Amino acid sequence: MPSKYIVREFIEDGCYHVFNRGVEKRLVFLDSQDYNLFLYYLFVYAMSPDKIEKIYPKLPPRLLSKNLSSEVDLIAYCLMPNHFHFLITQKSKDGVSKFMKQLINAYTAYFNKKYDRSGALMQGRFKAARVYNDEMLMHVSRYIHLNPLIANLTKDPRKYMWSSAPYYLGENSNIECNKEKVLFMFSSIKAYESFMLDQKDYAKELKRAEKILIDH
Repeated sequence: MPSKYIVREFIEDGCYHVFNRGVEKRLVFLDSQDYNLFLYYLFVYAMSPDKIEKIYPKLPPRLLSKNLSSEVDLIAYCLMPNHFHFLITQKSKDGVSKFMKQLINAYTAYFNKKYDRSGALMQGRFKAARVYNDEMLMHVSRYIHLNPLIANLTKDPRKYMWSSAPYYLGENSNIECNKEKVLFMFSSIKAYESFMLDQKDYAKELKRAEKILIDH
């Protein structure tokens, strides 16, 4: 029976939890340059052209022409040493697939050149699960943001630089996710932080379940 994490067709205005990891479970981010380069491509492909031109006024036109902000809406993200998570809405037909292909191809080309390797970097096609309502959206955002805490990479989500959690919790970020899709359900940023941190043990159980699913 196909895993629920294998979504073959994406619908317009559908929201999805998208993730993948390195081929053969390998690390895909080896240093801060790797993380930053991936986030650079994420910024260029997902943020609005106006925002991009303010931050990178001399960005080559060939890169700006690849912008897909009209096709996808990034809600949350987290990069981990051997995998990544996105919470993303598709705004037009095939938007998620085009976005993921473009992002992963660009990063893989960089990674393979830097580390003198060839071939695929990620484990096949990305995995995706449909997020059907606001309640699911709220819980998936929490799960994504708790990944670094579950893995003992940090004790404070505000200090994990490779995630949208700091932006959700009031810090500045070039990658301005559509956090209001989640935060409107909370009375304050502090309320969201409490909601997130109160469920660390539950998130660990979900992480174990995800590991089983992504292996199949």
